[in-house]
Amino acid sequence: MNDERPFEENAEFDPSLIEVHSSLGGAAAAEPADSAIRRLQDQLAEANDRYVRLAADHDNFRKRAARERLELGDKAQAAFVIRLLDVLDDLDRLSATDPDGPVTAVRQAVDMVDRKLRKELETAGLERLDPAGQRFDPAVAEAVSVVPAPAPEQDHYVSATFQVGYRFKGSLVRPARVQVYSVEGQA
Repeated sequence: MNDERPFEENAEFDPSLIEVHSSLGGAAAAEPADSAIRRLQDQLAEANDRYVRLAADHDNFRKRAARERLELGDKAQAAFVIRLLDVLDDLDRLSATDPDGPVTAVRQAVDMVDRKLRKELETAGLERLDPAGQRFDPAVAEAVSVVPAPAPEQDHYVSATFQVGYRFKGSLVRPARVQVYSVEGQA
């Protein structure tokens, strides 16, 4: 087609182009406007229905997951409480003893209950922090008083623990309250 004539002069009518155009959804095969509107409205209603169902499914899943998480926490706490029931039974027996009974028996019973309770708490992940004699660490202890160090090498060491601290599963839940040696201010 290297004709020098303009396009209009070279153009020929090809009736097969109308058939191809019609088969591709061209104007020759257009549906009536009312029918197209109804079809689009039906598709929109179907899409909205799918959306509403998916949103409800997602909301139900979220609520179920939250409920299961709470139930799991409750079951874990119940298992821990069950392990402490022996300690509570021992306390009940102790309180039922004769108050005028021998002091050593009461002391032994209290020590037994203390050991059982501490054992169960340690099993659950509780760690006791008593930094007496160790270098002062502000990440696990709170200095509530300072005393002069008897020797310079004891500077910033814990001299006494007023209240032990606790860590639960690696997280500090209560710092130890301590007294710290210090050489600052000494002559």
